[in-house]
Amino acid sequence: MSIHKKEIKRVTTHVLQEMKRNGEKIAMITAYDFTTAKIVDAAGIDVILVGDSASNVMAGHETTLPITLDQMIYHAQSVIRGVDRALVVVDLPFGSYQGNSKEALNSAIRIMKESGAHAVKLEGGREVKESIERILTAGIPVMGHLGLTPQSIYKFGTYTVRAKEEDEALRLVEDAQILEKSGCFAIVMEKIPAALAKKVSETIHIPTIGIGAGGGTDGQVLVYHDMVGLTKEFSPRFLRRYLNLFDDIKGAVENYIGDVKSRDFPNESESY
Repeated sequence: MSIHKKEIKRVTTHVLQEMKRNGEKIAMITAYDFTTAKIVDAAGIDVILVGDSASNVMAGHETTLPITLDQMIYHAQSVIRGVDRALVVVDLPFGSYQGNSKEALNSAIRIMKESGAHAVKLEGGREVKESIERILTAGIPVMGHLGLTPQSIYKFGTYTVRAKEEDEALRLVEDAQILEKSGCFAIVMEKIPAALAKKVSETIHIPTIGIGAGGGTDGQVLVYHDMVGLTKEFSPRFLRRYLNLFDDIKGAVENYIGDVKSRDFPNESESY
C-alpha cells in the first residue's frame, strides 16, 4: 500500500523510511518563514528544510557561511508555526558543529528546544561522524548531506559537480555508509553524477534526497525561492522553475505605483 498525503497526519522519519520501502518518492522544499511554510505544508510537501540557504535568499549573502545559530532558530520558529503535517528539518549553520561534537550537540539541542523543529541536518561524511553520534544520544534525528557541501565552498573553490573522479566517488559511497551506520535517518546528495547517486540510493537503506543528483534518489529537494522564480540570477541545470514570480510581483508593484500616482487608488469603494 502506498502512502498518500491524505492518510498521513504527520510525516515522521519512520514515514520517510516506509516511503523508501514502498518506492514512493519524497518531496522536500525549503521554507524560512511562517507564510511560506503554511503554503507548502497545505500543498502536501513531505519535508520542509529550514536551510542555511536563508543566508543567500533571505539575507543576501554570497555564501551560506555568515548565518548564525540564533538566526537559524528564528527562521525555524517561524516555519514551525505554519506547519501541521510536514517533517521540519533545520540546518546546523557553519561553525556550530564542525570539529567539536560537544558544540554540535549543544547547537542541535538549542534548535530543537527553542524552535520545536523535528530534526537537524549537517554537512560532511566521516569527519562529522562523532558529532552525529553525539547529537543522536540526545534523541535528535539527524539528516546527512554529501557531495557539494556549500559550507565548504572555500575549500572546493567552486560550485561545480562533485565526485566525478573515481576516488572521490568511492569516498562518497563510503561516507554514505558511514552516515547510515552512525544513525542518520536520511541523506541529501547535492550536485553529483546521477549514476553515482542512484548507486548510493540502492546501497543504503535510508532515504536519499537529491538536488542536482538525477532521478535515482528516493526524493528531491529544491530551494523555494528558485523553484517559484523569485530569484533570477541562479539558473543551474537541475533547477526547474514552476513560476516566474520575480516578474509577476514586479509587474504588480509597478501597477500599484501607477495607480497611486494617477490617484486611481484608492477609489470610492476602497475608502470608508
